[in-house]
Amino acid sequence: MLTSKQRAILRGMANTIEPIVHIGKDGISDALIKQCDDALTARELIKLSVLETAGAPAREFADKLAPQLKSDVVQVIGRKIVLYRRNKKEPKIKV
Repeated sequence: MLTSKQRAILRGMANTIEPIVHIGKDGISDALIKQCDDALTARELIKLSVLETAGAPAREFADKLAPQLKSDVVQVIGRKIVLYRRNKKEPKIKV
């Protein structure tokens, strides 16, 4: 669980990154979860984009993805989701 201060730091870091995962009409699939899991392991902080064809609001996807990926939702703004999961072996982000 993130504190509000940690969340604020991560939000600032997320401003400069581009979405690397796009959620489309297929919604949350096994391939999408694997892609997010690999990205979180490598980067710790990722941004996702929810396309208009996805059929559900970004908050709904964020609330479903975070527990499956054992990650924290940093923020949801519009159609963008930012997730964070600390890499236990090699932490890259000091929060």
